[in-house]
Amino acid sequence: MNNDKDLTQRGVDNEAKGKVREAKGVVRDNVGDITGNESQEFKGKAERVGGKVQQKVGEAERKLDDNV
Repeated sequence: MNNDKDLTQRGVDNEAKGKVREAKGVVRDNVGDITGNESQEFKGKAERVGGKVQQKVGEAERKLDDNV
């Protein structure tokens, strides 16, 4: 994390990165499903969850900055 950024900007960055990560996970999950590759499906699902968590962290950072 870059300490020069305020919480709002870090939150926006984390939300955007989380959305991209979630989208990559959806693609990986679907490719694994189509090809029958359970490992890729699992990795895709994990990446989706990680993206959702990162988005929530971003939301929390923005809310914290709004309240400070």
